[in-house]
Amino acid sequence: MTTHWWTGPSERKPRIIARRGGAALATENSIEALHAAARAGADAIETDVRLTRDGALVCFHDVDLRRLCGDPRAVADLDPATLRRLFPALMMLGEALAASGSLGVVLDIKLTDEPQIPRVIDEIVRANAVERTMLGLRGIDLIVAARAARPDIAILAFLEEPDSATGAQEAGANWFRLWQGAATAEGAAVIRETGMRLAVMVGQPRSMPLPEYLPFPVGAIDRDGLERLHSIAPDAILLDDPRLAAACFE
Repeated sequence: MTTHWWTGPSERKPRIIARRGGAALATENSIEALHAAARAGADAIETDVRLTRDGALVCFHDVDLRRLCGDPRAVADLDPATLRRLFPALMMLGEALAASGSLGVVLDIKLTDEPQIPRVIDEIVRANAVERTMLGLRGIDLIVAARAARPDIAILAFLEEPDSATGAQEAGANWFRLWQGAATAEGAAVIRETGMRLAVMVGQPRSMPLPEYLPFPVGAIDRDGLERLHSIAPDAILLDDPRLAAACFE
């Protein structure tokens, strides 16, 4: 039986995950970014999954096109052809799974309806990518739905507080995400006591401008910040520029 990339033996150093495909290297969530992340030393890429008006699964972070295209319309209100006209680098989920090659993949699922989760898993199965793909889910109900749909899929809990770790593990999560500001020895211990692995998202959540965070937006960090993460030995680090972590954790 094939060893799962995310739940097999632990690595000696953190796995470096290029957020939004490697947003510091090329247009975010694009095939160009995925290829650049691989060249830059990333172990895995992270991309986002949303539904279009006609039910297609696309890799797009924001709920609408305002930031990237100056268009206020929501992704869910447009079809893929219109989205690609406005944002030519748009990837369909299947394209992202193919373009990621042998890299690990984290899918930040922006869907909130439980019945949609099996559709995402079916796409992963069709791409023969189950062994290297992990679902990032933002609710206990979604974790339960994913685990019921596919017992061997890896799941990363994108929950806000370490106190949610036990519930996430009991629901079926294998990994838990902490924001950099919460990635303390105490917070890491809470996650590890459940048996889950720890992923750290660097930078500051846009909706939570807290003083304990370094003055970097989500996805950004400096070498000092990366070196401070050494003390808690995370199993993975998500950041926009994988070159920083590749140099720090050689």
